[in-house]
Amino acid sequence: MRFPFHLLAVFGLLACSPATPSQTATVGVPNQAAAFPETFESGSKGSYETADEQLTTGPWLFTNALIGSTEQDHKDGERAARLRAGGKLTMQFDAPAGVRKISILAAAYGQDGPSTWELWVSRDHGRSWQRNGLPQTASGATLRTVAFAGLANEPLRLEIRKTDAGKNRLNLDDIRIETAGGVASAAPAARPAAPTPASSSNDYFKNRNNPAPTPSPTRQAPGMAGDNDNLLLGNPSGATSDPSNTTNYLYTHPQYTTGYNAQRGIPVWTSWHVGRTDLSKRAPRQNDFRADPGLPRQFYAVAPQSYSGSGFDKGHNCPSADRTASLDDNSATFLMSNMVPQAPQNNQQTWAHLEEYTRAQVEAGQEAYVLMGSYGRGGTGKNGPASTLDQGRVTVPAHIWKVIVFLPEGSNDLQRIIAGQGRVVAIDTPNDNSIGPQWNQYLTTVDAIEAASGLDILSALPPDTQLLLQKVVDSGRAR
Repeated sequence: MRFPFHLLAVFGLLACSPATPSQTATVGVPNQAAAFPETFESGSKGSYETADEQLTTGPWLFTNALIGSTEQDHKDGERAARLRAGGKLTMQFDAPAGVRKISILAAAYGQDGPSTWELWVSRDHGRSWQRNGLPQTASGATLRTVAFAGLANEPLRLEIRKTDAGKNRLNLDDIRIETAGGVASAAPAARPAAPTPASSSNDYFKNRNNPAPTPSPTRQAPGMAGDNDNLLLGNPSGATSDPSNTTNYLYTHPQYTTGYNAQRGIPVWTSWHVGRTDLSKRAPRQNDFRADPGLPRQFYAVAPQSYSGSGFDKGHNCPSADRTASLDDNSATFLMSNMVPQAPQNNQQTWAHLEEYTRAQVEAGQEAYVLMGSYGRGGTGKNGPASTLDQGRVTVPAHIWKVIVFLPEGSNDLQRIIAGQGRVVAIDTPNDNSIGPQWNQYLTTVDAIEAASGLDILSALPPDTQLLLQKVVDSGRAR
């Protein structure tokens, strides 16, 4: 057993762009600011023209944006930000290092139709920006919370961009930044960054495609080490959000979190939580397998065609049926970054039976924290053995494993697991089409999976708790 990593959810930095002149640090930024959330209650900017506005948290740059206080502005209090096409809200100061969660309230303005928007972050005082998470859609008159996961080991800034070019307007309110120590305050101001040339906002919107709405706005993204957090059990490989980390890239979705290996074209591991609300609405299976546009652009885009004729299934890590609360949640499981080449017998029988068993326990009043991954090279599909697909771009793993921690529905989950209330089920199967259909044939220990894979699977738990839980072979009450 290895010493545990800290339980840290890390920003999925999915796209990059150069800074525009308006996105650079400014002179005279105050060294101190009040704690978040930013509620816009102290602001008075009444026009859309570009200008700085001193708010309670610090100075923000408003581009095609104002502070609205009319009856048509949907707000928590007396005021909210309002953005039109090309609108941006840019922090002109740094939040401290160690951010774990960002949450924002969003709604359509007045009776306007939906608006799409994105959260971008800068970790170099505004010199460059990277998109965090997936594009969002705000619709209707009700402010809804959208939460983004993340850890920044350095101070960071936020920029919120309205990304559709239509006439609909967007209300934003209560921007909250939280660290491990609680709600964040501003960090000391950085020295000004040198402006870099960039295209205008009009060119930006003219040359990009409007993103389709992807995540459910009412589902919380994993962020802090709290109940139902997709990373509650830890980061097994110590993956990071640095796009240059091509073999161990931390990729955060609201529905699951993945340590992705772009050189193998498959996840190292995927982690998610399953509760009854995840299964509640029974959204139909979307079957919209597609390349993942959210991965860093330099990563090879594995496509459904990468598996064509291979004799291997596109095997989900996070299963489709674990995410049926909304169409968007279900659709997110069909991104190819969530797939691994899996022998059909393994995928359709052995693994399917284990997934059905997991959901049956959840429906019966349990909740489940699940980690799944693969290791090794070379499996046997219906066409025989293979080591790679798609001209070597996608590795066929030799083994596929899963660790499930069940516990009765409740709160304070991590402490309950530490107190011994969790049941740990660990499975390690060969990626072979002759595999047996009953998953309980392949029960093992977490320690054995760690030894084979090189991972630290329950890294969030104290060492003594790991010692107890990781050596246990479950009884395997298979259906």
